[in-house]
Amino acid sequence: MIIFPNCKLNLGLNVIRKREDGYHDVETVFYPLNICDVLEVITSNDSNSKAVEFTTTGLKINGDEENNLCIKAYKLLKKDFPRLPSIKMHLHKVIPIGAGLGGGSADAAFTLLLLNKKFQLKLSQQQLIHYASQLGSDCAFFIINKPCFAQSRGELLEQINCDLSAYQFLIVNPGIHIDTKWAYSKIEPAVPEKRIKQIIQQPVETWKDSLINDFEKPVIQYYPQLKSLKEKLYEHGAVYAGMTGSGSTFFGIYSKTQKTDTNIFPEEYFVKMVPGK
Repeated sequence: MIIFPNCKLNLGLNVIRKREDGYHDVETVFYPLNICDVLEVITSNDSNSKAVEFTTTGLKINGDEENNLCIKAYKLLKKDFPRLPSIKMHLHKVIPIGAGLGGGSADAAFTLLLLNKKFQLKLSQQQLIHYASQLGSDCAFFIINKPCFAQSRGELLEQINCDLSAYQFLIVNPGIHIDTKWAYSKIEPAVPEKRIKQIIQQPVETWKDSLINDFEKPVIQYYPQLKSLKEKLYEHGAVYAGMTGSGSTFFGIYSKTQKTDTNIFPEEYFVKMVPGK
């Protein structure tokens, strides 16, 4: 069985406060976007194989295989469903890594969805959200996979009306990996004067001066070359431009009728135009 985990954007991101458990309370709007990895699972017929035989292609995934969220998702379900057979799992990685697009979280959540369907576990959406929340702060969003206002660590989700079907998104990633823990260390949490949930209901054309990602300023200060990404997006007609997550991906929102030259960015960058939903 094959499934296609998609990425997300953060429309604004406010870091409200640091919690006693070491995490931060945030508020943001998660918006799904159709840039996808490819995830395949088949049942293993090798009785001597390990529980998950995991292979990858596409973008290189660094780190210990056992820490991969797809494998963790399988093991999480295996605890409650011992009858889950050994599997072969292949991930073709397209979504840039460490880029604020939530690709790893999407892969984990879609692993839960795939295993639930393939092996007929009959888990409800709420049960899947519960499992996903144990894997990462924004994993639960990908179970819903519709525009959501997110609070707390990002796991408290409320579906909202955010119709951007009249727009297209230009996604630009320069290949800089931003460490999320480092990014949080550069933030001074504060409650904003105007909350994201209010701003997002206003016309997109009004977002420029009010919809803020708190990570953007410190990330640009440390990586000044990123400043030009946002400037170029506005120079070429974006009605709104910003950074997603803790970076380093920037995006511009354009009218669907507008023709935009993606060659304004270096060819080694990940650059893609994607329609809104």
